[in-house]
Amino acid sequence: MDFELTEFQVDLAEGVRRLCEGRFGLERIRALESTDHVVDRGAWTELGDAGVFNLRVAEADGGIGLGLAEAALVFEELGRALVPGPLVASHLAAGLVDGADTGSTVVGVVERDGGTAGGVAPVLIEDLADLDVLLVLSPDGVAAVDPRSVDAVAVARPMDPLTPLWTVSHLPGGTPVAGPDTAAVWLRDGAVLTAALQIGAAAWTTELAVDYAKQRRQFGRPVGGFQAVKHLCADMVVRTEVARAAVHAAAVTADQPDVGDPATAAWEAKLLADEAALANGRSSIQVHGGMGFTWEVPVHLAYKRARVLATQFGTDDRLAEALAEALAGSLADPPA
Repeated sequence: MDFELTEFQVDLAEGVRRLCEGRFGLERIRALESTDHVVDRGAWTELGDAGVFNLRVAEADGGIGLGLAEAALVFEELGRALVPGPLVASHLAAGLVDGADTGSTVVGVVERDGGTAGGVAPVLIEDLADLDVLLVLSPDGVAAVDPRSVDAVAVARPMDPLTPLWTVSHLPGGTPVAGPDTAAVWLRDGAVLTAALQIGAAAWTTELAVDYAKQRRQFGRPVGGFQAVKHLCADMVVRTEVARAAVHAAAVTADQPDVGDPATAAWEAKLLADEAALANGRSSIQVHGGMGFTWEVPVHLAYKRARVLATQFGTDDRLAEALAEALAGSLADPPA
């Protein structure tokens, strides 16, 4: 397994970063705060043209034919730019839902567990007003639901002002479009791509903290010169790099399953990435001091997004339990 990025992978990440800087600048994204529609259709189509959604679709089917390793690099840049909308869902649906690969169709995903199947427990659906297709994941497979058929109530004040939410008491059955194997792969790959988004946010909040620590002066010197602030920033860098290594390992393992267990690697990556994004968001706010708690400082946007992403494709409790069971099983049955 080789973690050294190729020249093509470096160029790919840099190209997506330039695209995000040009089309998803912070000022433009902040204009969408607390609105029901956060998907700019024109910009979404540009993401499709850039290959964000069809990156892993086979060339014979009109895609680019790359792997999850390249997709993770792309999604890290999207996370760094705080690009809103159902990015992971539309990427997973490419090749299955018409138009998802080009960005002309916006696809969302929601998980249906045992409780919600009968309409017992409420479900939160993200970006419902922007969706053309809603895909429901369950142990039985993937089903497509018309978003207009869902009886939903908008959440007045969602955690992330760039992730509008709707509550649903009952999910329609939908039309089956894929089986249990696809659902399982989507849950695994979705965890890796969501972890990549978290890494981008963790890196960005680190940059914000370091830049502010260099500029803000106290007692005649930059606050970055004080040991306590240095330690905070150093810990942020370490958390980001450790989690980034885990995400890259999980992506490569999914592409080359003979080197390890892709599911276990995905769970590890998501746990570490969630921790890095959340802890770095808190630390960056602390480094900014009194300014960190104001709405004008954008750190809170990354922290709130991290809180939302930490609930997607596996919470920390669920992932930790799955990882513990997998490790316990490997210890109980050591290889011959």
